[in-house]
Formats: sequence, structure tokens, C-alpha cells
Amino acid sequence: MRSTVFLPLTALILGAIVEAETAAAASLGRYVVFGVEDGDMLKLRAGPGIGFNVIVGLPNGTALRVHSCEQTGGTRWCRVSLQRARGLKGYVSWAYLQKI
Repeated sequence: MRSTVFLPLTALILGAIVEAETAAAASLGRYVVFGVEDGDMLKLRAGPGIGFNVIVGLPNGTALRVHSCEQTGGTRWCRVSLQRARGLKGYVSWAYLQKI
């Protein structure tokens, strides 16, 4: 009897969490990389800070979807995915993003 009530309740709660995260991700929207100096790239990092590994460099004009942002020290870091390769995710500095 417990599992009959517990499983649907768990599914309902998990669904609500996923839906809330999806709504939050959609609210931040699409951005492009801008303001990076010529010959340089914005570093997509594994975590929110310069101490994390660089995954890839992103040139100006790269389209991203911003999922969330957080303040770490003096920098606002955003969790993003590439518009054309959504499986590629990481963190970039908010200072180099422009809403599209």
C-alpha cells in the first residue's frame, strides 16, 4: 500500500521540480558571446570560477542558452549550453553575454 502511494507522489514531486527548473531556464533565454578581444575567446568552464577546467573557447557571436546564474566572488557566472550543441554545457562570465 505504501509503495502504491509513495511512487506516484514521488513522480509528482520530481515532475514539479523538473518543470520549475525548465521554466527558470527558459526565463533567462538566449544570449550571444560579445566583447571578447580580437584573437581571444570566452572560456566555457566546468564550474563557476577561474579555478575550474576550461572545456572550450567561445568566439564572439556564439549563441548560448543561459540556464541559471550565480555570484562567485566578484564575478557573476552563468550555467549555459551551446545553442547548436545543447549537450555541451558549462559556465561563463555574465560580463561577456548579450541578450538576443
